Amino acid sequence: MQFNFKKAFSVIAPLVVLSLLLVFPELSELIENYSYTQILGTADEQGFEQVLVKRVVDGDTIELSDGRKLRYIGIDTPETKHPSKGVECFGKEASEYNKNLVENKIISIEKDISETDRYARLLRYVWLDDEMINKKLVEEGYAHASSYPPDIKYQDELREAERKARENNLGLWSKCQE
Repeated sequence: MQFNFKKAFSVIAPLVVLSLLLVFPELSELIENYSYTQILGTADEQGFEQVLVKRVVDGDTIELSDGRKLRYIGIDTPETKHPSKGVECFGKEASEYNKNLVENKIISIEKDISETDRYARLLRYVWLDDEMINKKLVEEGYAHASSYPPDIKYQDELREAERKARENNLGLWSKCQE
């Protein structure tokens, strides 16, 4: 009788994988996200790039899994890490809210006109599913609408979202004096 390597491998390989998952539970997340790695960093037909958020820096800045930093276009959140401004009113809340929205998630990013800002951060609109995170931060009162031409594609929407948040005393509009 001859040893059947293929048959043995088909029985042993799943047992090895299961054993590894029991010893290293974080591997399950890696395996789960493996299929996503094939789409990360590539733009679709509409020009949206799929990326994984590694960490949230603050309310309007994130770091991607490939190490690039990204600044949300059209908004400004209170500072949490600025060397001269310190932590501003509602800055921690904005940062935490942004973290809950996007950290460790696959997002789509959309370029307007400019590629980067003066700090070499990508300038992008951030989408999670069909929702623009830039706008959500403004709608919920975690950010101001703030335009920096030429990147103004959604500025009217962002300004309208700010008007409604201000009228409804949401977030920073109810907590912070201007």
